[in-house]
Amino acid sequence: MLDRRQIRIQWGTRPSHGMRISYQLDGRRHSRPARARQLLRMDAEMDFDEYVIACVLSRALEEIDVGQATATEATGLSRAELQEILTRRFPPGLVDAFSLEEVSDVEAGVEEELLRGMLLSYARPGDPASARFAKIVARRALRHEHLWQDLGLYNRSELSHLLATHFPTLAAGNTNKMRWKKYFYRKLCEAEGFSLCTAPTCRDCMDFKSCFASEES
Repeated sequence: MLDRRQIRIQWGTRPSHGMRISYQLDGRRHSRPARARQLLRMDAEMDFDEYVIACVLSRALEEIDVGQATATEATGLSRAELQEILTRRFPPGLVDAFSLEEVSDVEAGVEEELLRGMLLSYARPGDPASARFAKIVARRALRHEHLWQDLGLYNRSELSHLLATHFPTLAAGNTNKMRWKKYFYRKLCEAEGFSLCTAPTCRDCMDFKSCFASEES
């Protein structure tokens, strides 16, 4: 069970702000880079959900740093939700790096709404964290890398654990380990009563490798 992480977050101030996340897992040390020279340090034991949020925030800062997105655009969360997350758990100065006073809430597009709605339909009932991750996963799924990379996670296994925790029935249906983005869109097609796949079975499909190839490379 990947329940807790020993987290060290190092945060760099503007103009080269960034986060470095390092954590202890099974006796090994892993880390995420930060493009920063002046750093604040925070050592804390976080539960798995908090660890995922920290990874997502790290990716968000990378996109903010290069002008690719605002904090709300990068995360799919509202400004109020981000304010609550940052002030509740992270170093006080970190909230300034996200420039929340300068951003507005972003309306989701049609594709994102479909993904979010599907995830919410499988979310744990009455769990605010699951609803929040539905927003985050739907937004990050629109990026172009593997979903675990888009979320800033260490590998696919961490993503699988996240989905199994907050969307257990949805995750349990991916018995053949299809790539998660491919699996999401297949579920959307099934919900609408049609399929984009023309092959009788996945094994007979010319795009089999695209759907099932390893995501670890």
